[in-house]
Amino acid sequence: MTQLQKFGKYAIVFLKYFSLVFFSFVAILPVVSCVITAFKTETEYQNTNVMTLPESWLNISNFVQSFQKANMAKAFLNSFIILVSVLVISVFIGTQLAYVLNRFKFPGNTLIRNLFLFATLLPGVAMQVSVYEIMTNLHFINTLHGYIIMMCGTDVISIYIYIQFFENIPISLDESGVMDGASYFTIFYRILMPLLKPAIVTSCILKGVGTYNEYYAANLYLQDKKKWPTVATSLYTFVGPLGSKYNLICAGVIISLLPALIIFILFQKQIYSGLTAGSVKG
Repeated sequence: MTQLQKFGKYAIVFLKYFSLVFFSFVAILPVVSCVITAFKTETEYQNTNVMTLPESWLNISNFVQSFQKANMAKAFLNSFIILVSVLVISVFIGTQLAYVLNRFKFPGNTLIRNLFLFATLLPGVAMQVSVYEIMTNLHFINTLHGYIIMMCGTDVISIYIYIQFFENIPISLDESGVMDGASYFTIFYRILMPLLKPAIVTSCILKGVGTYNEYYAANLYLQDKKKWPTVATSLYTFVGPLGSKYNLICAGVIISLLPALIIFILFQKQIYSGLTAGSVKG
């Protein structure tokens, strides 16, 4: 191997690791800046740059003010109710719909699949006028159950995940269940549903993160912010025409990250196994 070839080999290795370190730094920098700002007083924030360390790391007044003034206790409760309801309903409906589309061949099966595919290509913002009109006519505006129903109706990606997973489950399992006298509901809930665990974990992660972080729809349809705040909308309490209190906003962001971080730490083994199994099966 010539000197030029050695230099090229080491240069490629250097660029590979340099790019990994650089983009990791770019991804971590906003989080570090948010943590530093969360511990600063308002005077410190106004007189220092975002990367200047706070005078005291024991200052938790920002977290207390953010939790109290943004009504985050009620926001967490509403977000928890929305998240659990949306995941349960989405899994219940999505898995059954995927089961019907995959296992039963009937006129219009292909059309329905194509319509689902077409729905994924439409930007959500472009359909908000029609959705808002439907929500208004059904008197679902500013109601928690209406918002939950609306969020459950935007789960096309999860349906495709279930369909792809069903295609890797042999139909002989269904046939053996029929021969034993089991109904279609029994076959689905007793035989196929347990095998869908990796796909359910994958779809719940995707749907759960999107629902928990949703701001646009929550701000549009849950208009009474005192009665129906969510974690995403509560942080905008500190944004106003006279300026934004970013030290309180950053403290609220850290508080809102804690539940997701705790869940990830406690269930990371199940999450990783579900994602990898779902990707292989899909």
